[in-house]
Amino acid sequence: MNAVAGQRWDADAYARNGRFVADLAASLVDWLAPRAGERILDLGCGDGALSEKLVEAGAQVVGADASPELVAAARERGIDAQLVDGQALAYDAEFDAVFSNAALHWMKRDPDAVLAGVARALKPGGRFVAEMGGAGNIAAIRGALHERMAARGYDAVAADPWFFPTVADYRRRLEAAGFSVTAIESFARPTLLPGDIGGWLRTFAQAFLAVVPEHEREALIRDVQDSLHERLANQAGQWTADYVRLRFVAVKPAGG
Repeated sequence: MNAVAGQRWDADAYARNGRFVADLAASLVDWLAPRAGERILDLGCGDGALSEKLVEAGAQVVGADASPELVAAARERGIDAQLVDGQALAYDAEFDAVFSNAALHWMKRDPDAVLAGVARALKPGGRFVAEMGGAGNIAAIRGALHERMAARGYDAVAADPWFFPTVADYRRRLEAAGFSVTAIESFARPTLLPGDIGGWLRTFAQAFLAVVPEHEREALIRDVQDSLHERLANQAGQWTADYVRLRFVAVKPAGG
């Protein structure tokens, strides 16, 4: 993940409320097709659940994340995880591939600096394989947060931590960073949550909650939950998040 004002990652809460993020990205590892002996940077490695899959394939994996709590959790799994700001990568032609799942959309401050850093980190001919939130991702949840915070007099726009680009926008950014884009797509992925939307908000929407005085936060969560119930909860009380993902493969030119 990336360092975001107000957002703090708890490894146990993330495992409880967000394990689906890694579980649903198994096919992204297939897109990467890691090979034994390759050196791979897992950018935004989180608690290392997917990094483990790359290690199992025989790759030499370096995990990079801006959350000290998640870096510690990844190290507990045996991952070589480093505390790194994804918008200020300092690697130089060290990796055969850079892999990233559900992390790039947290790097809102300077997404082009992320891509420049990835390009520097890759060896010539290296590949960048990633999935992130795309345009329309969690539109209902995000809209409810903005609406209910505005109703309480708080600025959700300034607090919003996410960058969800269109395919056309992100292709342009990748190409401007010198990459050849070999595959890029956006697709809806409605995702059944392990609990109600409150658990999701407490895990992933802390940047919004941090703007609100602590004594109001649970009331705001209830407001958002009530406003979303008809759209995202079924009659059995199960909640589905309206995810949209953007996935791509980009290659650094062999002469780059």
